[in-house]
Amino acid sequence: MGLSKFSFEWISAVTIAAGTAAFGYLAYKRFYVKDHCNKSMVNLHIQKDNPKVVHAFDMEDLGDKPVYCHCWRPKKFPLYDGSHIKHNEETGDNVEALIIKKKTLKWTLWMLQTNLSWCFLIV
Repeated sequence: MGLSKFSFEWISAVTIAAGTAAFGYLAYKRFYVKDHCNKSMVNLHIQKDNPKVVHAFDMEDLGDKPVYCHCWRPKKFPLYDGSHIKHNEETGDNVEALIIKKKTLKWTLWMLQTNLSWCFLIV
């Protein structure tokens, strides 16, 4: 009970086609998909008429503990609203919020006691 010439040719053709398909899929995933994901725009809707968008804040105006965004997705940009969670899940990114805290008086006094050369910078 040997293989006929027809079945041997059929098995060879299927093996070559499966190998070519696997190679094509891996090449597609490696080069095409990754390049397109990395080139997606970050800022989708904030001040699109400006060539460069920069936000600056005075420390006195910040309040107690503001939380800002890195991904440009929040509707209330630059304030954080949890949009990073969805952005990270969709893109595989690891962007998180920027939290700015004012130095407390206790920390400032400790700095003055431990390093007197910094007094002029802190006071």
